[in-house]
Amino acid sequence: MLSPHELATLLLIKAGNLADVLDRVELDILHEQQLITVERGQSRYVGASLTSRGDTMVHAISHEPG
Repeated sequence: MLSPHELATLLLIKAGNLADVLDRVELDILHEQQLITVERGQSRYVGASLTSRGDTMVHAISHEPG
């Protein structure tokens, strides 16, 4: 189960926010769980995108019952 911070980070990545301004701990966790792919620079992340698994999770948590 993801923490609220990890879920928020996942949503921010989906919205296109740059990984270099996001918390590295959450990025590491999301990457380990195969929810995101990351691009690394010399000492930090420089980009991130959702995997299909991450996209499915974002869809599931943002889907409003209707």
